[in-house]
Amino acid sequence: MRPFVELADGLGFPEGPVLMPDGSIVVGEIAAGCLTSIAPDGRKTRVADTGGGPNGLARGPDGALYVCNNGGFSWGRSDTGLRPLAKADDNTGGSIQRVHPETGKVELLYDRCGDVALSAPNDIVFDGSGGFYFTDHGHRQGRKVDFGAVYYAIADGSRITEVAYPLLGPNGIGLSPDGKMLYVAETSSGRLWSWRVEAPGVLAKADWPSPTGGDLAAGLPGFQRYDSLAVEAGGNICIATLRFGGIVIVSPQGEEVERVRTPDPYTTNLCFGGTDMKTAFVTLSGSGRLVSMDWTRPGLAV
Repeated sequence: MRPFVELADGLGFPEGPVLMPDGSIVVGEIAAGCLTSIAPDGRKTRVADTGGGPNGLARGPDGALYVCNNGGFSWGRSDTGLRPLAKADDNTGGSIQRVHPETGKVELLYDRCGDVALSAPNDIVFDGSGGFYFTDHGHRQGRKVDFGAVYYAIADGSRITEVAYPLLGPNGIGLSPDGKMLYVAETSSGRLWSWRVEAPGVLAKADWPSPTGGDLAAGLPGFQRYDSLAVEAGGNICIATLRFGGIVIVSPQGEEVERVRTPDPYTTNLCFGGTDMKTAFVTLSGSGRLVSMDWTRPGLAV
């Protein structure tokens, strides 16, 4: 197990770590319905009350935080900590929110794509033209499960388009360093899918019968599940992996490069920082912690 430094604990299932210009990390506390800033000295400050379940975050070109809000989960607890169970009875509905980090003001940007209501937006990545891709994981409720999708949206709230459907629990999302490949981690299948980006919001479709329209970039054997991801500067894809309790790194060719273990089976997300981009900030969600660890290779600056 790689050594790590605990930066904060007592968080309500943290996800979506974002490195801010002042060196702090902002996370979404899904179980608390808020965004929290963690200073380098570990001091915690509430940034905004989003309600619902703030899942994935990204800092936009305007400096605002863009939030994938899944609307809220019901929760259970096991020996390893908190875990999401299903769609909450008081779920507020899926949405993309824009949060102003200085004021905490929360704006609703999108809650549907045409006639289709967003179900459980999960993770988000901006491209070089200022738009963003995000996953809609879908919810489980009783004996029913929503299919998920990938969307592309404009940051001013003017346009949203579905670019990939259907997926079974799409979660992490990221772009290759040159922006020409989009990667999506599918939780329920433990698979990483890829699409060639032809233009902002336009993905090349793989030959039928691909169930997602993408190509299979990598898959996990056995009972393991992919969560969110980050991309290294050299192009490797680092995928937080549930049940394994850690991060699986795969090359763009789908070969396993490395496995980094953590003590939490709900290791859900990571981002990179540090002067050389060789520090990983990782959310250990079940135990409610944000930790940092040295990384072997530099991460991609998002």
